[in-house]
Amino acid sequence: MPDSWVTSLDGPGSRRARLMRALRDAIRSGQLKPDTRLPSYRALSADLGIARNTVAEAYAELVEEGWLTARQGSGTRVAARAAPPAGNRPQQPSAHDRRPVHDLAPSSPDAAAFPRAAWSTSARRALTAAPSEAFGPGDPRGRPELRRALAEYLGRARGVRADADRIVICAGFAGGLRLLAELLPRTVAVEAYGLRFHGQILENAGIRTVPLAVDERGADIATLPGSGAGAVLLTPAHQYPTGGALHAARRTAVVDWARASGGLILEDDYDGEFRYDRQPIGAVQGLDPDRVVYLGSASKSLSPALRLGWMVLPDHLIDDLLAVKGGREFWSGVGDQLTLADFLASGGYDRHLRRRRQTYRRRRDLLVTALQERHPTVRVTGIAAGLHAVLALPPGSEPRVLATARTLGVAVDGLSAYRHPASPMPPRDGLVVGYGTPPEHGFAAAVHALCAALD
Repeated sequence: MPDSWVTSLDGPGSRRARLMRALRDAIRSGQLKPDTRLPSYRALSADLGIARNTVAEAYAELVEEGWLTARQGSGTRVAARAAPPAGNRPQQPSAHDRRPVHDLAPSSPDAAAFPRAAWSTSARRALTAAPSEAFGPGDPRGRPELRRALAEYLGRARGVRADADRIVICAGFAGGLRLLAELLPRTVAVEAYGLRFHGQILENAGIRTVPLAVDERGADIATLPGSGAGAVLLTPAHQYPTGGALHAARRTAVVDWARASGGLILEDDYDGEFRYDRQPIGAVQGLDPDRVVYLGSASKSLSPALRLGWMVLPDHLIDDLLAVKGGREFWSGVGDQLTLADFLASGGYDRHLRRRRQTYRRRRDLLVTALQERHPTVRVTGIAAGLHAVLALPPGSEPRVLATARTLGVAVDGLSAYRHPASPMPPRDGLVVGYGTPPEHGFAAAVHALCAALD
């Protein structure tokens, strides 16, 4: 078999690097087709005259990159989507295909990475220990077990100052924002680049949104006092989507504004746990719990399908918020609430986050390295945290690149989709590339397809 795809192991680099290069070339060219079983370590090392450990290390690294798969009893095989099928170009879907071949939209984490076994263990333990009253009409504040577990976790991991009585469970961030919209002033400042459907939730409630410019230091708080806004919605830990953390001076400034004006800060901590260059930045809420509503969810850390979020509220808003929510919990099921409470208290959540940080950091590094090699002029930003990166494009090129990506089966967002219609900033061309969604075995192929779209 080696004679059919290894033409030579000559060239620069170690033997492991040369073997990996030969395997990648064979997969790209179609000589090694998807699901092809590779020779054992022993057989290939004997055929090529290299050490068995060298083959094992090469295989293991290519499994990590997504070119190969390895399962006990099945051997090492070429991954199902490790390379485009022909012509060294990504596969073009037919006109009838509705789902992209490669999903690099910045939407959700890898669904296959949901911790099923640990979650099931927590579910069994939580349901066994739950009191009978837990299965009656739901408390609109949420289960006390979950609120207590969140108070401990958020204080330890995010620097949030709260006790269980100030926490209200909601159906994700969007569910919390819909409830809060009933209590907010009629003008709310938002970041000039952000998720438009968050702005639409506010606008649908009759609220006018005014945009604040953003840069590498986060939102420009200096313009907030003259905006006429009575509240501001921010993503301080990792501005979405441009990627900058809110600078310390701006954190202080926005709290000073809230105290002086009686304004309210809505803190969207959507992926605050995923920081790679240092420890996660603490929440703004810790600076003044009476002027900040902290909102978090399990959407990025576990799954958006859970529909579990939480609000840490100032004391003066709790009764009004519960009046808006109503006398019962209609959206967040008690089973998932009890399970998450156990998952937090048992340390399962922390362990899961540590594993996912390692995986997402490795994916980020693979993406950045591939872009440096294939497109060194493309500037990549926003990579210190989160599950996405921003690729700066030449002015006017974003529509063309998006069209090419769609043709090649790549789902990716354009930066212009996040721009507020009244933004004070000039339009910027770019791509917002998510690296959380693709399955592990398909990520390398997705990056390859993205690079081809940029070609």
